[in-house]
Amino acid sequence: MKFYGREAQRKSLHRMFRRTGHQVALIYGRRRVGKSELIKQCLRESEIRSIYYECKQTTELNNVDSMAVLLAETFQFPKPSFDSMEALLDYVFQKAKGEPIILVLDEYPYIRDTVRGMDSVLQFLIDRYRDVSQLKLILCGSYVDTMKSLLMKENPLYGRVDLTIDLKPMDYYESSLFYPDFSEEDKVRLYSVFGGIPYYNKLIDPMLTVRENMIELIASPGARLENEVSMYLKSEISRIMNANEVFEALAKGYSRFSDILSQSHVTSSPALADVLEKLIRMEVVQKEAPINHENNKRKTGYYIIDNLSLFYYRYVFRYLSQMNVMDSEVFFERYIAEDFETKYVPHVFESICRQYLIRQNLSLIHI
Repeated sequence: MKFYGREAQRKSLHRMFRRTGHQVALIYGRRRVGKSELIKQCLRESEIRSIYYECKQTTELNNVDSMAVLLAETFQFPKPSFDSMEALLDYVFQKAKGEPIILVLDEYPYIRDTVRGMDSVLQFLIDRYRDVSQLKLILCGSYVDTMKSLLMKENPLYGRVDLTIDLKPMDYYESSLFYPDFSEEDKVRLYSVFGGIPYYNKLIDPMLTVRENMIELIASPGARLENEVSMYLKSEISRIMNANEVFEALAKGYSRFSDILSQSHVTSSPALADVLEKLIRMEVVQKEAPINHENNKRKTGYYIIDNLSLFYYRYVFRYLSQMNVMDSEVFFERYIAEDFETKYVPHVFESICRQYLIRQNLSLIHI
């Protein structure tokens, strides 16, 4: 499938590939946002020899063995044997003395949890080979908090990252490139549901109507994305019940802290503040406050900024029992159709207008 968008990020990675000497890049962002596809696309566009390894939630030796197989395939020699991840990585750093090599450790938090002191291992190798190796090391991960912690002062890798990419969901313009055959109005409708997540947009069938795509992918029992939102939340938040309560209150239009607290039935203000903070860090909720009253709770609002999450909690989660016993077309007509057209889409269209103005301003800056 054709690769769409991410022009600025691709340029940044290619500039890093072209630089002489050792380089380290950190790429992070929420699940499904397209981090791995961005990296793979850049590797396809580069002539530099590359090793792309997706870390596994298994033992250190299992990861070492899997990565050794990749080394053998990349350099076309018999599978080498290593007794630790440090020994394997040391070999790659040495190998990059003679030629530039790109090494990608995707889902880095998995290997970080498996190998004790993994950040320190990398810090030692980076410092040891900084002036002699031409290795371009890319660390990628979906656990945003974990990846951001690598940039903190107390982390061994502090000051050793040359490029950081916090990959955000695509805006309306880039998202609409995935479904070019739809009318302008229908593109807005599709973006209102599936947002700027490339994985979701790839699933849209151009042979179906917008309504049919919505029913097939999210608004029917067993739909492809029916459990997508809850699975994402469960992977990041331990007390999913509180998150569900908060999301449902936000989806109904309650944005003030006190209103969310009363509507969500969360046990206390500290508990609600904790859930909201986590959702903000996950980049599915946004906190908005006046510039001159940033800490005024009465004037602060919280809003769902992930379109699929907003759609799911407004229509699917709220009416889940009805959806499971009704014909999908009847369910859509009764619980979604009118509200979606008259209230939901116009609200999302406001954000599209803001995105347009931002793009226009950025284009003027670059003239």
